[in-house]
Amino acid sequence: MDASCPTVFISYSWDGDEHKRWVKDFADQLLSDGINVVVDQYDLSLGDRLPQFMEQSITDADYVLIICTPLYKEKADKRTGGVGYEGHIISDELFNHHNERKFIPVLRRGTFETALPKFCAGKLSIDLSETPFSQEQYHDLLTTIFGKKKKPAIGKKPSTVGNFQKNLDQEEAIHILGIITNEVTIPKMDGSRGSALYSVPFQLSKTPSGLWGQIFVAIWNSPPRFTTMHRPGIASVIGSKIILNGTTIDEVKNYHRDTLLLCVEEANKKEQEIKERENRLKEQEEKPKQQHFQHVSDLADEINF
Repeated sequence: MDASCPTVFISYSWDGDEHKRWVKDFADQLLSDGINVVVDQYDLSLGDRLPQFMEQSITDADYVLIICTPLYKEKADKRTGGVGYEGHIISDELFNHHNERKFIPVLRRGTFETALPKFCAGKLSIDLSETPFSQEQYHDLLTTIFGKKKKPAIGKKPSTVGNFQKNLDQEEAIHILGIITNEVTIPKMDGSRGSALYSVPFQLSKTPSGLWGQIFVAIWNSPPRFTTMHRPGIASVIGSKIILNGTTIDEVKNYHRDTLLLCVEEANKKEQEIKERENRLKEQEEKPKQQHFQHVSDLADEINF
């Protein structure tokens, strides 16, 4: 096989003379467009072993074009004839090597529901069922084979729209689910100072980052609003829990609940602000690199060897 251009193997069923002629003409078109096509009508000779030809061709090809018709689907799904044997090979590559993009369904007859075999279910396909077939669809196939699909670079947002607001980690902001009652500790009650106080843990909706934990503790120690019964220095964040070590359940109910909610909300906001600032700095640092590589890519496409 010619290593200087992409190689495709055409898998199809012998639906009749007209279909075989279409496959041959399709192969000729691909060949004229710089693709090394492997198809039985050109590459199989009398005396060749069919299983070996199929296995070698599918394995060596950069892409396998599966010409889908209702008859192809029937033979592939029932594993009958040469199509059925090729179906075994294709299914094995999909399962063991996960080469999803190597196998491209090409609709020739019927619909995607009636013509695509089970091993192609859900795959994005090319529709060449019209006569003559769609040049737009055919060009899309060529750009896929040659690896030249390219989407434009992201531009600047219009000044008339606001900034995109992203939630922390693209997920719901952290919130308190409740008190972990079976982990509330027992007070010493030995008459010493603070012996009536104990530890109360609160379950968070997810494990926060270390940054969030630091922010929360700092805000708890000096919250924007608090009662005269507020206790700085008792809060910590361990794993997915907030722990107030040195309070009572009564104080939580009467005083600390609102302060906890306020501190969690503020920690969410401040962490998001810090992340957004870091992302802006990172984008500023990455922009010259992206422009450089885009420039290299653009010019490389124009240089032929």
